[in-house]
Amino acid sequence: MNLKIISTALIILTSALLAACGDAAVTTNNNAPNANTAKLNTNTDPLAVSTPAPEAVTNNAPTLTPVYKSYCSAMVKRDEAALRKIYSTDTIKYFEAEMKADGVKSLTEYLSTDQASNELCEVVNEQITGDNAVAKIKSKGYPNGIDVVFVKEGGEWKLTNKSPSVDGMKQSATNSNTGK
Repeated sequence: MNLKIISTALIILTSALLAACGDAAVTTNNNAPNANTAKLNTNTDPLAVSTPAPEAVTNNAPTLTPVYKSYCSAMVKRDEAALRKIYSTDTIKYFEAEMKADGVKSLTEYLSTDQASNELCEVVNEQITGDNAVAKIKSKGYPNGIDVVFVKEGGEWKLTNKSPSVDGMKQSATNSNTGK
């Protein structure tokens, strides 16, 4: 008798759980006037991959845009002196060590693979905390944008070669490899 009650309860519980895990998912529509408006995903293909909505722009980076625009301009002109003024001291030291190891003579040559241009040179969503900031930069090389760290040195904002998203992936990979 107890086995029959337990089996019936198990079947009812499983049915309830399966009903709760229905096919419709609620996603946020960032393009709607109200970002809290929900939209049902009516895709019935369980193997379909949905493309994430672009990140909402919270600000046009009024503080950091001039720094990145100067970087794009210096890259287009191949202006080594201007690039050295735009980057942070630590970043320049890192670049110089890498250049020496690679046998590269100039910073413009070292950075030549960057696809910086004046055509797509945007900064959005700056978040400033004291002398550090993070903002999303967009360029030909990163048309969807990538978060980059900026630092304040001598009262001026400087570009770095650090990215929270890339550094986070490196840290995650390092942590997962240390356990092996």
